[in-house]
Amino acid sequence: MAKTDIYTVDTSHLDFDPNDVWDKYAAERDKRIIKEGFGQYQDIKGDFSNFIDDHYVEPGFTRDPIEDDVEVVIIGGGFGGLLAGAHLRQAGIKDIMVIDKAGDFGGTWYWNRYPGAQCDVEAYVYMPLLEEMDYVPKERYSHAPEILQHSINIAKKFNLYEKACFQTEVTKVHWDEESNRWIIETDRKDQIKAKFVAMSNGLLTRPKLPGIKGIDKYKGHTFHTSRWDYDYTGGSSEGDLSNLADKRVAIIGTGATAVQCIPHLGAAAKELFVFQRTPSSVDVRNNAPTNPEWAAKLQPGWHRHRMENFELVLAGGTPKKMKTAGTENIEAADKKINEVDDGWTDAANSAKKMLKQRPKLSAEQKKEVRELADMKKMQEIRDRVGNIVEDQKTADALKAYYWQFCKRPCFHDEYLQTYNRPNVTLVDTKGQGVDEVTANGVIVDGVEYAVDCLIFATGFEVGSNYTSQSGYDVIGRDSLSLKEKWKDGLSTFHGLFSKGFPNCFFLGFTQTAVTQSVTHTLDEQAQHLAYVIKHAINADATTVETTQAAENDWVGVINSHSESVEQHYIKCTPGYYNNEGKTGNNNGFLAGQFGAGPEKFFRILKDWREEGNLQGLEIE
Repeated sequence: MAKTDIYTVDTSHLDFDPNDVWDKYAAERDKRIIKEGFGQYQDIKGDFSNFIDDHYVEPGFTRDPIEDDVEVVIIGGGFGGLLAGAHLRQAGIKDIMVIDKAGDFGGTWYWNRYPGAQCDVEAYVYMPLLEEMDYVPKERYSHAPEILQHSINIAKKFNLYEKACFQTEVTKVHWDEESNRWIIETDRKDQIKAKFVAMSNGLLTRPKLPGIKGIDKYKGHTFHTSRWDYDYTGGSSEGDLSNLADKRVAIIGTGATAVQCIPHLGAAAKELFVFQRTPSSVDVRNNAPTNPEWAAKLQPGWHRHRMENFELVLAGGTPKKMKTAGTENIEAADKKINEVDDGWTDAANSAKKMLKQRPKLSAEQKKEVRELADMKKMQEIRDRVGNIVEDQKTADALKAYYWQFCKRPCFHDEYLQTYNRPNVTLVDTKGQGVDEVTANGVIVDGVEYAVDCLIFATGFEVGSNYTSQSGYDVIGRDSLSLKEKWKDGLSTFHGLFSKGFPNCFFLGFTQTAVTQSVTHTLDEQAQHLAYVIKHAINADATTVETTQAAENDWVGVINSHSESVEQHYIKCTPGYYNNEGKTGNNNGFLAGQFGAGPEKFFRILKDWREEGNLQGLEIE
């Protein structure tokens, strides 16, 4: 029976019953709960060890071990590391070494070269340092090759290749009290000393596999989407997977990666079976080439303004207008406050309109209105499925019943249409996942689907602890292990510093702002890092370390916002955002982050820098 009177505000204008939707959301969530949480996934090893190999370099690379003493070592060559390096260069820091296990810069965009790989946040917002690089993306939503090339171009411009160590995996980082240096050890037998270390290991690089019964028994061809095997499929990141014309192919997973590569598989394979546990919400993308007239009108500061505009609109704020600020419609440029105006910001716009129509609401009622706006948006997305997918059973299985940001929203204009192809079959596991893998195929509900190729679109290791994701531990003062210190949750100051780890900086989701455009947070962190390191060098300081009091205060700030965030994700369908439904263990992708919005977080960092006294740090 549907709940009654959940909402105190008027809901008569809606073309659906929000009480029924609540019940449906709860039912869909409950059937997806798996007691193992992230334990349902397995390490990539043994027969699957090649899934983490670098297929983009020539095999057999060797070099002599390095012994060096460097001012700054950056671990990770993705956008976090690139932004750290760029801002350090701008601060006048010359001696920088970047270490990465990949064969080049790019991070996520180095590894993920699957067909259709594309940014699902507007490129004018997502791609960093656009003005510094004097570059405007070719399309509104850039494809992976352009983003990878942009990464390489950043590294070239800021001379980060000079001491870059690629195909090199860090195995241990430990603090040497006698020399006041970090010692970085690698699988190349390197012994590198560094005054400062910046950890920018990234999140979407270490693939994970589901612990499906019999997964190691399959005898056909198999690979993970992050290590796409074009030798087997043919084609390129643009598609044309011609070698699959006589192949029966299975793909496990329907998340953001699968949404982008499934249209290419469906167009090429003799038969394609898509195994779904939870459907993604898939909204319109509406990609288009960059309007040259618009690009010609861009004024200095346009990029940061657009980044801030995007996040402010998402957070329900009212951003400032900027003269000739960008929209695709040049004539409306000075009239529109929501400059990006995309699927991400649509629900926020809807909520804002609904709130304007009801000015005299309590705080709780305003929350209700935002929930209703979210429901309305998700209903529109479900209606889109019904309007596109011809088979009713398939369409119903593809409809997402959860709050929009419980899982990463997707945007695509060919994904749903793929299920109208006669050679494509959606195998909906009703939230339970695949039952078993055999030597010849995949079993669901007692039916075996024999396939020649099995592709895993099962994502990356993002729900484990920081050191597990990094692949190494960090040993600070008095042999303090970062793994041990953070075993019960993150503990930092400003998300960048942690007591017991002097001259060490953590970039990524470490008690910082959560933004839909991750590069925005990384950029703000990199500016903060460069400011502190420059100050320490100018002061001829030996160490920079947070005080315990400052760290405790920051953890208190994080905890003060955690309850509302936790309550939201408790309602969500399990996924990596909420630690597969096992909330409260401080390990999920969004656990322990700053919950008061990115604008407030970035303002805290900026105000702190402007004060100029580095309050909360011990500089000796």
